[in-house]
Amino acid sequence: MARFAKYFLVLSVLFLTFSIRYLQTAMAGNPSPDGKEVILKAADITPKIFPERVFFRGQSAPVQFRNSGGVHFADDLFVLAGMVDSSGYSTAIKEKYQAYLLNEVTLEIGGQTLKPGAYGIGFLNGGKFVVMDLGANDVLQAASQRDAEMKRPVPLQVVASATSGTYRLYAGRDYVEFRRVH
Repeated sequence: MARFAKYFLVLSVLFLTFSIRYLQTAMAGNPSPDGKEVILKAADITPKIFPERVFFRGQSAPVQFRNSGGVHFADDLFVLAGMVDSSGYSTAIKEKYQAYLLNEVTLEIGGQTLKPGAYGIGFLNGGKFVVMDLGANDVLQAASQRDAEMKRPVPLQVVASATSGTYRLYAGRDYVEFRRVH
């Protein structure tokens, strides 16, 4: 009988562990219950909502999930960004292509409109942010800012801006602000 109790306890713990992990993964794909926008951290970005490998300029590159972030809007639409391993690309492309952006909504970045789609993005020297189509053609360029006050910068993250409905996409201390256009 004692052996059965131990077996039952181990199975219960395993079941609970897998249930919690499934719930966390499923939550990343569901809108918030209170109808608000949710900022997604790297731990929230899973292969269910962002591909493990992305296509850009004739090649496929792996995504660094530990360096990703996004916004999950109340209507179940996303803006997601993730750093990529661009080691197989030419030097000219690697200078500009640092991350992959997936947006299901129209965005405003630096006063310019970006339609929904999949894009390569990068922060360039001289305070510039560039968005490229999948063929590495520039679609949008905007001025980026530098946040010298940021403590503990990370390679890529999305945070809320001081203005409601506006977000910052950071690469280290450099950032651009974006907002959804309705």
